[in-house]
Amino acid sequence: MNNLMRERGQLMPEDAIETDVQQATPEALPGVPGQLPGVTDPIPAVTDPVMPDVPEPEPVQAPPQAPPAAPPGPRSQQPVSAEDVRALPLPRINIQAFCEEQETASLLQQASQDRRLARTHMSVQLGGVNAAFHAYSNAPTPNLIIIESRNERGTMLEELNQLASQCDSGTKVIVIGHVNDVLLYRELLQLGVSEYLVMPLTVAQLMKSLSGLYLEQGAEPLGNVIAFVGAKGGVGSSTICHNTAWAISQGIQSEVVIADLDLPFGTAGLNFNQDPVQGIADALFSPERLDEVLLDRLLSRCSDYLSLFAAPGLLDRVYDLDAGACDMVVDVLRKNIPYIAIDVPHLWTEWAQRVLMQADRVVITALPDLANLRNAKNLVEKLTSSRPNDLPPYLVLNQVGMPKRPEISVKDFTSALEIDSHIVIEFDSQLFGTAANNGQMIEEVSPKAKPAGQFRALSRMLTDKTESKPVSKSLLAPILAKLNLKRLGK
Repeated sequence: MNNLMRERGQLMPEDAIETDVQQATPEALPGVPGQLPGVTDPIPAVTDPVMPDVPEPEPVQAPPQAPPAAPPGPRSQQPVSAEDVRALPLPRINIQAFCEEQETASLLQQASQDRRLARTHMSVQLGGVNAAFHAYSNAPTPNLIIIESRNERGTMLEELNQLASQCDSGTKVIVIGHVNDVLLYRELLQLGVSEYLVMPLTVAQLMKSLSGLYLEQGAEPLGNVIAFVGAKGGVGSSTICHNTAWAISQGIQSEVVIADLDLPFGTAGLNFNQDPVQGIADALFSPERLDEVLLDRLLSRCSDYLSLFAAPGLLDRVYDLDAGACDMVVDVLRKNIPYIAIDVPHLWTEWAQRVLMQADRVVITALPDLANLRNAKNLVEKLTSSRPNDLPPYLVLNQVGMPKRPEISVKDFTSALEIDSHIVIEFDSQLFGTAANNGQMIEEVSPKAKPAGQFRALSRMLTDKTESKPVSKSLLAPILAKLNLKRLGK
């Protein structure tokens, strides 16, 4: 609302998500410590309506009372698609929402748990425009305000015009309404509102609008992070990561970086026959120094489109990584590289968990045995519950069909995990052993081998690309084309 805003002091920076649903009333007095003006007691939980009692013949005792129902949440969402997860992460901003309905507040609460809002501070309150007006009468406005209004066009514009007089310069405003009116939309934009959304909404639609506000005009989109992790150690997750990244770089001819986070035992350098002097450890232990210039120096070029952020592979020190340092390194990679394949070692630390949770796509590699099934199921359940607005993990069953080894069938393995997107790579010690010893990828050793085609298929799944059909080279093609034109009268 830049054209109607006036300067009112500093914004309120915050670093973490903190959702807080409160009841706001215009009559509350401002100045309560630790609370925005106009905000009072929390909202009482919404319960289902009481069903009428049904008389029973000859009741002996009162039936046991059922436990109270959970408060209703937002409308059920459709299954998440690849288009829904393309929203970009938001920067460190402060977001405050003022809703009129509990359903909208629940929707915003659900959105606040999304990984793309991990760096924002988001609070949700009830009270609508009136609550926002009283809240900012004696306080600076945040970076982004979300207002819900059920009023008609004239009343809504009048109230928002009054709120604009209290907004600081640079504050963005999103209005959530219940009327699909093009004229209202245009008038809100003229007033300075950044976006107008109409209920009912989904979390994916809301995230897309939020991301669009902070994507600079003409700026390059942020890179896609694909995390690879093994259900157990030694299942071949690094091999899957390296070959898939190679397939992405060759298939769509886009810049790809492999980030090897297994610092003491990483094999990316060996698999690509590289021995870089510097690598990802230099960036992780001094993340504040990493910029575009230093990144170019630390990357090791493997091909025209593939670079390597190699691990040192030495035991000269203890590698206790910091989660914040990992975030900073991934951020720099996102801003400069279209695709980042992260090789996550098989461990469960704060930084490893955060890398998996913040990735755009996750690939789990497992062998067809019981321990891998248990660990893969735990990973899938954890990632699915913590990332409800993202696609489920992809599964790669590796070394299937090893001679004399009892295995769980592919059908039983995938049905237990309830995963549809999966790749099955059969055991081939000769092919994979030759590639590893030569420092080559499978496609370099044998382009027509079945695993090479499977890596290409996985790369298309992870990048949402379809396989290009070969162009017909028939000598009759030009003649047939002319006949078709004549038939159409052209």
